[in-house]
Amino acid sequence: MKSFAVPTANQVDQKSQEIFAALTKKIGFLPNLYAAIGHSSNALESYLAFSGAQAKGSFSAKEREAVFLAVSEVNGCAYCLAAHTAIAKMNGFSEDETLELRAGTITDSRLNILTNLAANIASNRGRADQDLVAAFFAQGFDEKALIDLVALVIDISFTNYTHNLTEVAVDFPAAKSLDSIVTA
Repeated sequence: MKSFAVPTANQVDQKSQEIFAALTKKIGFLPNLYAAIGHSSNALESYLAFSGAQAKGSFSAKEREAVFLAVSEVNGCAYCLAAHTAIAKMNGFSEDETLELRAGTITDSRLNILTNLAANIASNRGRADQDLVAAFFAQGFDEKALIDLVALVIDISFTNYTHNLTEVAVDFPAAKSLDSIVTA
């Protein structure tokens, strides 16, 4: 396979350079995955707009991170597991809870159904188990939330697929393996 390099600002077009500068200012550094996506300024700009719009949807930042962890686990994305474990901890999750979200075993019933349905949507290409959908609605979620959940699954799947294809270096602390969960 061709090695996929993380581009520097002078290796991308002007639009990507501007986005790189804005990301660096906002985040404090330019994550390798965003830089890789920046090979296409169109893809980077479109992705960031789509991803940013999800913050206005049905779910809190904490719930979005829970979904991102569950779907990244399904898609086997080491980069997004690392990045979203760090972000989930900034949003109030413990290390153990990040593992439980990925495993689908979190005890919080709302987060449990949210993450299990998201994982099921991802693993079944949108053909979710109808019992999970019914449980989602039973938790008080509505049709708007279901569509917003699909959008979140697509959001994280884009970065999952991009990393799985490019295998750029992970520049976040590695996420623990699910094998580290202690079962009673």
